[in-house]
Amino acid sequence: MKIRGSLSRAEIDDYLDEATIPLRLACHTPAGRLWMLSLWFQYRDGVFRCATGADADVVRYLEHDSAVAFEVSTNKPPYAGVRGSGTATIDPDPEKAVLRELLERYLGGTDSKLARSLLEKDREEVTITVDPSVVYGWDFSERMADAVE
Repeated sequence: MKIRGSLSRAEIDDYLDEATIPLRLACHTPAGRLWMLSLWFQYRDGVFRCATGADADVVRYLEHDSAVAFEVSTNKPPYAGVRGSGTATIDPDPEKAVLRELLERYLGGTDSKLARSLLEKDREEVTITVDPSVVYGWDFSERMADAVE
């Protein structure tokens, strides 16, 4: 993985480990149009893992073209984040293991109505793994210090 931008690999890893904001994933549709969506993620060993329903449009799109771009960034100043490009693979997750981990990470558990509906027995789940080839990290905290309260 090629690292670019003002953040080191360790700083990027720390940022992604702590961030509980969605990953924005961009890909191509089979018709060649651009598509973007937001997904919960976990970042381990240099790859992103996301979960979605097996029947989601993005699954078909990624099976057609595995090239992706992504971004995980703050929405409020001072801005910081990580963006890049890479490839995505899709694997079945019949036990919904990744989804359960993401529910813990983002919601703090699986007791909510949302969690219960996502974990329904009949719902087929897949894992999207994004393997970055280029990652660009930035943190404008210092640069924006006198522009935000």
